Amino acid sequence: MRPKRIVVIGGGTGVFTVLVGLKRTSHKLSAIVTMADEGGSTGALRADFGILPPGDVRRALIALSPAEKTLSDLFSYRFEEGKGLEGHSVGNLLITALERMTGSFENAISEAGKILGAKGEVIPVTLEHVRLRAWLKGGGVVTGEHAIDVPMGRRIARIIRLAFTRKANANPRAIDTILRADLVVIGPGDLYTSVLPNLLVNGISTALRKTRGKVVYVVNLMTKRGETDNFTSRDFVDIIEKYLGGETLDVIVVNTAPPPARLLRLYREKGHVAPVAHKPDFFPGKSFAVIEGKFIRSDRRFIRHDSQRLARALLRALKARHRPISS
Repeated sequence: MRPKRIVVIGGGTGVFTVLVGLKRTSHKLSAIVTMADEGGSTGALRADFGILPPGDVRRALIALSPAEKTLSDLFSYRFEEGKGLEGHSVGNLLITALERMTGSFENAISEAGKILGAKGEVIPVTLEHVRLRAWLKGGGVVTGEHAIDVPMGRRIARIIRLAFTRKANANPRAIDTILRADLVVIGPGDLYTSVLPNLLVNGISTALRKTRGKVVYVVNLMTKRGETDNFTSRDFVDIIEKYLGGETLDVIVVNTAPPPARLLRLYREKGHVAPVAHKPDFFPGKSFAVIEGKFIRSDRRFIRHDSQRLARALLRALKARHRPISS
C-alpha cells in the first residue's frame, strides 16, 4: 500500500492517542486541532500574550515525536511552583516564545516540530481567536470552553446548541489538507469542547463533505458529566452528523469491551460517567460501515483507547465497505 494522507481532527488526549498509534506507519500524518481551549496554562497565556491556544498543539507535537523520552517529557513538564510559572508547561511556554521570535503562530508550531522531530504536521483549525458558547436544555447559556468542560457550579443539563461567540473562518491549510486526504479521522475526545469546535469553524464541514477521502468518526469510550450524560453511540453519531450538515461519515469505530471494573468504580466516584452504550442495531438505514472491537487499553489509572488497536482499525477503514464489520 502506498503511503496515504491521514488527517486527524480534534484536540486533547483523543488526538494524542490516534497519532501515537499511527506515527509508527509510513503514512503522511496531519493533525488539525481546536483553537477553543482556554483552561489552565493555555488560558493564562491567551490572556497575557494574546496568543492562540498552544495546549492542544503541544500534545499533538509530542504524539508525533519520535524524540528521546527526556525531550518529550520536557515539553510536557509542568511547573508546580514559582511566581508566574506555576501551572505552565514547558511546551506551552516554548511555543509562546517561538511565536514571539518568528512573528507567527504557525511558524512557531513548525519550529517546535523541528525540535521534537515530529513525524507529521500540526495545523490550527483557525487562525482567529474564538470562544465557545453552549445553550442548555430548559434554558441557560454557558460561555467559555473551560466552563463547558468543567461544569462546577452550573446546572447539569443536555447541551442543545454549540456555537462561537463570533464567526471564525478556517485556516486555508486545514481546508487544503482535508480535501487532499485519503482518510480523515474525527475524534475521539470531549464532544463539545475538543471535537465539535473544529466543525464550527466556517469551511471545515464543507471540506469534509467534499473530500475524496474516507471520513471516520471514533466514538468515545465513556460519557462525560455535563457534556454527554447518558449518551449512547447513536447519540454521539447523531450530534456529529448534525454539525457536519448531513450524512458525511463513511465509517464509525465503536468499542464493545467493558472497562476494567476497578477503573469504572473510580470513574463513577469522581462523577456521573458511564461506558458509552452500543448495540449493532443502533444505526438502521445508515450507509456508513461500523467497525466494532475491543479498543480499551490496559491501564492502572485511566480508561483510554489502545492506540495500536485503534490504529489498526483506522487502517482497515481505508478499505471498509458500507456494511458492519467486527474486529
